[in-house]
Amino acid sequence: YSSDLHGAELIDSYVFNKAEYIRFNSTVGKYVGYTEHGVKNAETWNKGSELAQELGELERVCKPSADIDYSAILDKTGEQG
Repeated sequence: YSSDLHGAELIDSYVFNKAEYIRFNSTVGKYVGYTEHGVKNAETWNKGSELAQELGELERVCKPSADIDYSAILDKTGEQG
């Protein structure tokens, strides 16, 4: 993301036995399955409350945390924000 967080993106991957089977990407705005099981779960999760909850995580958790992290990095580098 840039300093204004315009390009912030949330990616939430679900992995089993080192293989990713489903992923939520905030840019895409839905779950995408990569295996037979993942495709079935993605279809179900995209219709349920899981999608609404995941869509809110970028605003609720990621952006506020990114502001704090970005400020901490600038403090260490001596740059002005």
